Amino acid sequence: MLQNTFCHIPGLSLRVEKQLWDAGIHSWQQSAAVQQMAWLRGWHDRLTEHLSESMTHLAQQDAGYFAALLPADQTWRLFPDFRDSVAYVDIETTGLGPRATITTIALYDGQSVRHYVHKQNLPSFISDLRDYKLIVTYNGKAFDAPFIERSFNTKLDHVHIDLMYVLRSLGYTGGLKGCERKLGLNRGDLTDVDGFTAVLLWQDYLKNKKPQALETLLAYNIQDVLNLETLLVMAYNLKLKGTPFVKSHCLPVPENQRNPFKPDDDTISRIRSSNSYPDWNRRY
Repeated sequence: MLQNTFCHIPGLSLRVEKQLWDAGIHSWQQSAAVQQMAWLRGWHDRLTEHLSESMTHLAQQDAGYFAALLPADQTWRLFPDFRDSVAYVDIETTGLGPRATITTIALYDGQSVRHYVHKQNLPSFISDLRDYKLIVTYNGKAFDAPFIERSFNTKLDHVHIDLMYVLRSLGYTGGLKGCERKLGLNRGDLTDVDGFTAVLLWQDYLKNKKPQALETLLAYNIQDVLNLETLLVMAYNLKLKGTPFVKSHCLPVPENQRNPFKPDDDTISRIRSSNSYPDWNRRY
């Protein structure tokens, strides 16, 4: 999709981009045709200069160059060209307050899952994240990324696609779980597990030393990142409906990836029955 994109050129709006598409100029390679169209001739030199530069940066796999120039609501266009360098990331914490800490992190790259646990291997997350150019989250710009930066005393310089905004622009709201339900994703044994349950699972693991509690928490955390890939592909395909590329560029929805951890039903039932569930306004 990037090589069909023109709205990253300074001064060229989405409206003008659509006019280019409507005129049959669908890719960077066709930009020379602009000179033959009277109403577009004023764009020829700018197109030539910036598209040559764009080709160079794409060949260098420089996602940051395009992220800095694209309108904020168009970063979804980066996905296919940088799919091999995407990290789907989700964190779990002890709560929302200023003293809250990260308990677990899940990272999925479309092929393999990595998980990180407090006081086990959590510090490895930042070094592993450097293997990727893009991170994909749900509400991560407001929650996960600031929490990670504060906890690890670092600055994330990755291109960040926050699916909450992409899905919201398509009319899907209600948190990550709500969007999943509306798009037909089923969490199976994890359907009744939510963010508050995740906090209680960690507390149960610390207090009672029950490995089933940690395994259930990791299953929940990892299911989030597995579903992020599916949601991003669905959102990308839906976004294409507003372009001439809906038939040529649609991506197959990923097959269900196996979650390496299995939730323990008895643990979930015990925790849910022994704790009152307040109205907890979390990101889900």
